[in-house]
Amino acid sequence: MLLELKVSNFAIIDNVHIPFRPGLNILSGETGAGKSILLKSLGLLMGDKAASETVRTGAEQAVIEGNFDLNGREDIRRRLQDMGIDAGDDQLVVRRIVSVQTNKSRVYLNGGLSTLASLRDVVAPLVEVTGQAVPLIEMTGQHENRNLMSRGYHLDLLDQYTGVWKARAAFAETFARVSALRDETEQIRQEARSRAQRLDFLVYQRDEIQALGLRPGEEQEIENETRRLKHGARLEEFANQAEDMLYAGDDSVTSRLHYVLQRASEMRGIDPQLARIMDPLSQARALINEVSYELRDYAKRLEADPGRLDELEERLNRLRQLQKKYGSTASEILAALEEIEREVHQLENADEILGEKEAEIARLETELRAAAKDMHKRRENGAKLLEKGVADELKDLDMKGVEFVVHVEATEAMASTGQSQVEFMTRSSRSDAPRPLAKFASGGELSRILLSIKQVVGASQHPRTYLFDEVDAGVSGPTAEKVGRKLKSIAKGQQVICVTHLPQVASFGDVHFCIQKNQGRRSVQTEVIELRKEDRVKEIARLISGEKITQTSLAHAEQLLTGALR
Repeated sequence: MLLELKVSNFAIIDNVHIPFRPGLNILSGETGAGKSILLKSLGLLMGDKAASETVRTGAEQAVIEGNFDLNGREDIRRRLQDMGIDAGDDQLVVRRIVSVQTNKSRVYLNGGLSTLASLRDVVAPLVEVTGQAVPLIEMTGQHENRNLMSRGYHLDLLDQYTGVWKARAAFAETFARVSALRDETEQIRQEARSRAQRLDFLVYQRDEIQALGLRPGEEQEIENETRRLKHGARLEEFANQAEDMLYAGDDSVTSRLHYVLQRASEMRGIDPQLARIMDPLSQARALINEVSYELRDYAKRLEADPGRLDELEERLNRLRQLQKKYGSTASEILAALEEIEREVHQLENADEILGEKEAEIARLETELRAAAKDMHKRRENGAKLLEKGVADELKDLDMKGVEFVVHVEATEAMASTGQSQVEFMTRSSRSDAPRPLAKFASGGELSRILLSIKQVVGASQHPRTYLFDEVDAGVSGPTAEKVGRKLKSIAKGQQVICVTHLPQVASFGDVHFCIQKNQGRRSVQTEVIELRKEDRVKEIARLISGEKITQTSLAHAEQLLTGALR
């Protein structure tokens, strides 16, 4: 939902900051105060095109910034992640800068430069029949009803109402699996001509690697042994020399230690402490003897073996050739071998695999047809209930001359949503043919239709901001109070921003903002004020009686606010 809106140097707005809240946010004000300008600024956050003419006179650029809370909107976070945009704090900051000089606007998403198309895709995507794309802001009015015009959106609402979502999600997974299988079978068919040639090549590669009989890490073992054999003479010389100095020589370390330990043994009678002091030397002599024996054996094993060296160098040379083709290590070469063997298996058994995949496609398509038929039936039944529910709501909103129709039609082609096409329509009487909502001209009636649908369908699983403009057009008296109550009901767990001229509607707001137009030194300026209790009573009284607020209108305003709490 929209946490805050900042607008500067836009039309008659100098600098405005609105901290929106969850629930029902009311915007009211005098005619010409700037309500339409604020709506246009929200339109820019949704991806509307910008024009330099909207920049405030005397300013170089206009800036519109919106801060959205993404809690509960994992779909938006995934979309941002796919775009490479960080949303780790569960917030999205949208910034539009409109320049006078370039007559263009720049788009920023969480501080990063982006495109208008990306902004639309994130904040207010057009819903497509092939899948769900839930907007962050849903605007309904005279000129902003894109989602309400979309058949895909109609299908989403009907499925939400009928409880088809879970079945539809499972259907979409199976549909995606069938699509993937079709691609795989088509690839197998296309590769039929080159299969034999490819198989020969892969078999050659497989045999070439298998012939060497590699083990993981073997290249290091071969290199170490080759190095020892090449430098065997030097190593043998060192081992013999070290063994002689430590043990075998007349003046060896062992001989000297033996002398010292023998003299210490003679002195123990004089001072027994010498036994404790000299004990480590006894251990050292044992260790040196052990090392000397190992050096002697090591030197014997270093006898030259030209045949073994040639064998290792030949193996290492073959390994280097494989490394150029398949990987820098034995492990990588063996991994390449596994992949080659997998592909060889597929090619050798292509006909069998093709048959298995085609059989699976046929089985899954049977499941899809049955599931699509079931979902279509549920949609048809649900459409009748939705029609009745919305009809009752419209009558409640003083739209008795409008009949709401949910047209559900089976389609030949299967999509990820099934085999149903849904469209919301209206007609003035039974004798008239239903007309698509796209031909319904009145923004106020469109807003009330959406209000009725939302009231019947219930809250969406995706929290968002609903912006209602002109929802109270042509409404007064008891009907206005009903509109307010319905807006209040929809706002539970969601966010509703409603521009209204009606005191009955305004009284139901969780928060109330007043848009005022002030005459500055040089120009007219728009100001937005969050109203507290007394000021709110005065504003509702103004909506009741006009500019001349009376004690009667103030008392009526108090009554409306009290009644809204019931």
